[in-house]
Amino acid sequence: MYGDCQVMSNMGGNVVVNSDSLFSSSIQNSNFNFLPTIPFQPFPPLSLTQKEEDGILAGKEEMESGSGSEQVEDKSGNEQEGEQPPKKKRYHRHTALQIQEMEALFKECPHPDDKQRMKLSHELGLKPRQVKFWFQNRRTQMKAQQDRADNVILRAENESLKNDNYRLQAALRNIICPNCGGPGIMGADMGLDEQQLRLENARLREELERVCCLTSRYTGRQIQTMAPPPSLMDQSLDLDMCIYPRHFTDPIPCTQMIPVPMLPPPEASSFPEGCLLMEEEKSLALDLAASSMDELVRMCQTHEPLWIRNSENVMEVLNFEEHARMFPWPLNLQHRSEVRREASRDSAVIIMNSVTLVDAFLDAQKWMELFPTMVSRAKTVQIISSGASGHACGSLQLMYAELQVLSPLVSTRETHFLRYCQQNAEQGTWAIVDFPIDSFHENIHPSYPRYCRRCSGCVIQDMPNGYSRVTWVEHAEVEEKPVHQIFSNFVYGGMAFGAQRWLGVLQRQCERVASLMARNISDLGVIPSPEARKNLMSLAQRMIRTFSLNMSTSSGQSWTAISDSPEDTVRITTRKITEPGQPNGVILGAVSTIWLPFSHTKVFDLLRDERHRSQMDALSNGNSLNEVAHIANGSHPGNCISLLRINVASNSSQNVELMLQESCTDQSGSLVVYTTIDVDSIQLAMSGEDPSCIALLPQGFMIVPMDSPNIGTSEPVTGPLPNTTTSVNSGCLLTAGLQVLASTIPSAKLNLSSVTAINNHLCNTMHQIEAALCSSTNSSHLENNGTFVGSCTEPTTSGAPPK
Repeated sequence: MYGDCQVMSNMGGNVVVNSDSLFSSSIQNSNFNFLPTIPFQPFPPLSLTQKEEDGILAGKEEMESGSGSEQVEDKSGNEQEGEQPPKKKRYHRHTALQIQEMEALFKECPHPDDKQRMKLSHELGLKPRQVKFWFQNRRTQMKAQQDRADNVILRAENESLKNDNYRLQAALRNIICPNCGGPGIMGADMGLDEQQLRLENARLREELERVCCLTSRYTGRQIQTMAPPPSLMDQSLDLDMCIYPRHFTDPIPCTQMIPVPMLPPPEASSFPEGCLLMEEEKSLALDLAASSMDELVRMCQTHEPLWIRNSENVMEVLNFEEHARMFPWPLNLQHRSEVRREASRDSAVIIMNSVTLVDAFLDAQKWMELFPTMVSRAKTVQIISSGASGHACGSLQLMYAELQVLSPLVSTRETHFLRYCQQNAEQGTWAIVDFPIDSFHENIHPSYPRYCRRCSGCVIQDMPNGYSRVTWVEHAEVEEKPVHQIFSNFVYGGMAFGAQRWLGVLQRQCERVASLMARNISDLGVIPSPEARKNLMSLAQRMIRTFSLNMSTSSGQSWTAISDSPEDTVRITTRKITEPGQPNGVILGAVSTIWLPFSHTKVFDLLRDERHRSQMDALSNGNSLNEVAHIANGSHPGNCISLLRINVASNSSQNVELMLQESCTDQSGSLVVYTTIDVDSIQLAMSGEDPSCIALLPQGFMIVPMDSPNIGTSEPVTGPLPNTTTSVNSGCLLTAGLQVLASTIPSAKLNLSSVTAINNHLCNTMHQIEAALCSSTNSSHLENNGTFVGSCTEPTTSGAPPK
């Protein structure tokens, strides 16, 4: 039924993997103990000798034709002397019973001795040579399958190393001096003493990290490289089941809104630095900023014929011909015919005042935290103008950003752009506009896929009680890689990076900040204090951001398809983690996407509810989930943070398993992310200490509303999608992302069993989710009509994809 469930079919032959041995024990901790018994073997040689290749090919031919031993009848000497040379040898094919018996013995003992072979030959009516050859060929086949699987992983690691090498070379070419702004001096020009100090520091740092890694391995505790973790609470948490109301209190008045507290900045990444504006270019940039600001304001205030409402997904799309007539750009910024254009507009009321919003947009770190699922990386490269007396009005800065969709099937978009801010005190509005720089700055090297951010941004209108009305315009030129067919409508229709998604995420995050700053919410469960509540929310925010980064192609992360089928959506990747914040070792990740004939709200309600999810073995591992703490993050009941206790009946106060989960939804989609966490870590967060040292390995689901994907169509759509008879809420795309700590040794190698295990778990998860949705739909029809006609696997919508 699904391409992602056949991903192992092309990995060669009959893979002998016993599912009972892979999942023999119930998975008590899906993140850290998912593959406890899988051995990690070193990689075999990449190339084979000619003799080995001939042996493998010969073994394969013999397997196809039986044992390879001929069956020639005995003849007398006279008959042999009078005959012609013997004809072509005839091969004997084993019966199904013989193969079954030999397969059973092979699973128990791949190398049988002479006595075992003799016994088996008598039982099956075969010669000992035939049994011997069959076992030799079977071992050769298994080795070839293992070699092919290892080569897939090697190719993925090789591609990742190439990307890292390219980024390092680009960073070395663009090194500048922080004092004078000139080109940096490489190691050959440094003093001898300085070089020796740098080498000694690097050696000591490497030794310290190695000692901390070994200590963490043998003690089972995460050790920071620079400072020990703070002490835990003496008292234990009361994790009894709590019954408390679930509701979001009245909106927080504007008097309680203060500047947004954000999480610490992420790890430093290598950004292109050699693109600073010179003095003669700054005047041109300021002129373009004024014209771009005028264009943005007019685009926000003008309606038809400039903007046309798309009846398919209720979006406002730009009339490009009318736009070219109203806003003629300079000659060097004209539209290029080889790129595709995307433009959309949307408006919403945000529970945040304009001053706080402007402050977040002009700070790259706060901007990333405000859009954790959309902006994977951002940096302020250069401040060109800071405004009068440091005021935000009139500020102009050069920025870098990488935008993402939570799937490796959609490439990230990297761009440099100029951001300009202006205030209109008479109308009580702020406007922030982004416009391109690469067309007049020769040092900008456009990334691939090429992404140019044309006049985009928002106009913020202050409203009473600390609210703001935000009108968002998104306009870009894209020349990108071909998109997987299941995401083609989502990307080419403008929903992946359009104004509707930007505003949906902004609206949800502002409600989250309002909940973070609230002091009048009492439904805290076992949370003892406002500081503990704030720490738990910060921990969940880091969990969301970590999941978003690990499930995309951010920072050049390489993903590998383990099936050649064009309809397959399963991708796997490996990462070696040594820094704090995530478990140290080798992380194996897998992502898959399917289309479901259900609304994204229905799928979201199923996945976020611990009572429904405990009925699906692939998600709960047979354990019950009980909520012991609840934090409301918005007016929608699905926007919340939950602390769940796993399998209350079996674990005692000395053996408690917990799960931290955050669920959120808006008009552009929904997200459910969770991770297992130990009691000591929760106590650390509850004590008010810094929770940044807690290791998190999140997994979860992303659901976006989507009509049926145009299966089999790879042609990009250059404008608004044509109208169809399928309704807006006819279906959704469900993306599941899993991560497991495959080994605590960073140098460990994965084998076929590891990949097979996580792939099987991912396929089972998708099938059980669809079965649960079908079951609920059937029950609903039976309750309403008394009978049910049709099936969820045969949707009645006209655009449903073939199964």
